[in-house]
Amino acid sequence: YIEGVADAAAPGVVKASIEQRDRRFAPDLVVIPAGSAVSFPNFDPIFHNVFSLSKIKSFDLGNYPDGQSRTVTFPAPGLVAVYCHLHSNMSATIVVAPNRWATKADGKGGFTLADVPAGTYTVVAWHKTAGTFRKTIVIGEKGDANLSFRLPYVGPKDSEPVAHR
Repeated sequence: YIEGVADAAAPGVVKASIEQRDRRFAPDLVVIPAGSAVSFPNFDPIFHNVFSLSKIKSFDLGNYPDGQSRTVTFPAPGLVAVYCHLHSNMSATIVVAPNRWATKADGKGGFTLADVPAGTYTVVAWHKTAGTFRKTIVIGEKGDANLSFRLPYVGPKDSEPVAHR
């Protein structure tokens, strides 16, 4: 996401979903702008209790069965760690960005932030193992710029750090 730029042109509010399936959260990472809501539908034949103790937004949705859903709105930017009281293996992260210029990288680490006005910005990348990284980028009048992050993460089958853009 882009840090430190106001987004008066568009509200950027979205609705996202983190499903409970096969005793897992799917997806286990969502990126939303502040003010957006995330629903937590249960598609398992068992109860779940979704909660977070994060400073940005703490909540406890209580026990609820298959076919039910709960929704939480996230008014402030930051990271929100999500868990299930009943299943300790279940975890997810919600990245709440300060504006609409935010996205989740694709499977190869690529990303695009569209329609960013010309200017100098700080772009923030977050990885659940490697942490948070920031880079300054200058976007010219033509609106195109390339940026890559090299995260110091060694995957389970890798012997070299993985580079992400």
